[in-house]
Amino acid sequence: MSGRDWVLHVDLDQFIAAVEMARRPELRGRPVVVGGSGDPTQRGVVATASYEAREFGIQSGMPLRTAAKRCPEAVFLPSDPPAYQRVSDQFMATLRRFPVVVEELGWDEAFLGAHIDDPEAMAAEIREAVRGATGLSCSVGIGDNKLRAKLATGFAKPAGTYRLTRDNWAAVMAERPTDALWGIGSKTAKRLAEAGLLTVAQLARADPDELAARLGPVQGPWYRMLALGAGDTEVSGAPYVPRSRSREITFQHDLTDRSEIGEHVATLARRVAQDVATEGRPAQRVAVKVRYAPFLTQTHSVTLPTPTSDPAEIERAALAVLELFEHDRPVRLLGVRAEFRET
Repeated sequence: MSGRDWVLHVDLDQFIAAVEMARRPELRGRPVVVGGSGDPTQRGVVATASYEAREFGIQSGMPLRTAAKRCPEAVFLPSDPPAYQRVSDQFMATLRRFPVVVEELGWDEAFLGAHIDDPEAMAAEIREAVRGATGLSCSVGIGDNKLRAKLATGFAKPAGTYRLTRDNWAAVMAERPTDALWGIGSKTAKRLAEAGLLTVAQLARADPDELAARLGPVQGPWYRMLALGAGDTEVSGAPYVPRSRSREITFQHDLTDRSEIGEHVATLARRVAQDVATEGRPAQRVAVKVRYAPFLTQTHSVTLPTPTSDPAEIERAALAVLELFEHDRPVRLLGVRAEFRET
């Protein structure tokens, strides 16, 4: 059988905003921001922004009020998860019509494992099929492993195809900053910069032992492997299984009363416990997120003595984690997350 193994990463372009614009064609070409209740005078964060809105510096996770200041003429819309799930289901069903293994990564992206001669031809067919089924555009990254395919998609956007493999890795990535790598965020990039490692090439040449000493025996050397372009080549067709369940709430007015904060955390924990019970898998770790005014977010977590679905145990753990936070600052958001035991 001719051909070779490829990994394709397919990502719907500006997914949530695109769904909203498909429902409201008059919004095409305008800056659109989706998130919260859709009212920028109330607290909430940006779920996604159209490309036109991103030109004003609006990004996911940004407070809606900040987005409104950066682009007063933007159209703000409330989030509609059921609508996005319906389109996501159409998207995944379309991908599964191809002779590939599909590994879902979330609503709007998936890895495909394919044994083919011409990955660009398949990418073009996928883009056409997705547009026909959903009305949305997608971008396709082609790689010889998941890391390179995922990064290639960034170069393909919007609505394009890009190939990133061992052959062109150095030419494309060497002089880029370390946080251009999938798996390295701004905090890690800052720590790497403190060690004089500013680019992907510098990180690739770094001493593994020095990285281990500075960033941990596992993470340090792993970051170097990322810089070398190493990654997993196996695409799994197993059903997507959530790693956690979480609930959170944003308050329109800051909370300062410690007992009230505790009551909200307890309520969120009970709701999460219901989700855990519905999932049918025990939780092994409980985390609490606190966002202080104006917008500082901290997270702490604890591993449970034994995995459990017991609402009382999950609530007790969440309240214990809450004690790890400062209690003299106003709170604007609270969240509780239960992480499942890996099977």
